[in-house]
Amino acid sequence: MTKIAIVTGSVRPGRQSLNVATWVKSIADQRSDAEFEVVDLADFELPVWDEALPPSYGPGAKAHSKAWSARMDEFDGYVFVVSEYNHSITGALKNALDYLSPELHNKAAGFVSYGSAGGARAVEHLRGILSEMQVAHVRNGVLLSIFTDFENFSILAPTEPATAAVQPMLDQLVVWTKAMEAVRAGRFAPVDADAVA
Repeated sequence: MTKIAIVTGSVRPGRQSLNVATWVKSIADQRSDAEFEVVDLADFELPVWDEALPPSYGPGAKAHSKAWSARMDEFDGYVFVVSEYNHSITGALKNALDYLSPELHNKAAGFVSYGSAGGARAVEHLRGILSEMQVAHVRNGVLLSIFTDFENFSILAPTEPATAAVQPMLDQLVVWTKAMEAVRAGRFAPVDADAVA
């Protein structure tokens, strides 16, 4: 069965990231085409990336690096819960991604974001990072406004439009995740550029 992680993107006390991830999972669990699991970044307590060799060489030597690498490697696709800090992603999420490389190659990702502008600016930054990491990211996303989808800026209360956006994002993500599984399995022959020319 295709496995998709719903990854929290914030670790600070009082964060909404885990609440949002749990909400997304409650909707995703209505599906039968993939298994969904919340992966909480806070559980890994990652220091600022501190390995001697780049992650492209493989998992780091330290216990926290190995644990994070192994966890992310378990999944075929990802939903990143993206909170917007200073028009970008959190330092915690960027740092966590810096630990990874081959674990994410030829996999797919979708986004559920929140912030004053729905987290859209942060997602645009994350798309650039994931492109470099060879992750196929889907167009459809979920944008939660801190003004309309949270009561008193602190209690998750998604509006109907936000809730209705989750399944279309997952529809695209599951299709792309399965397509990238085929890519990783080598079921697509490489194109001979000379033959096409």
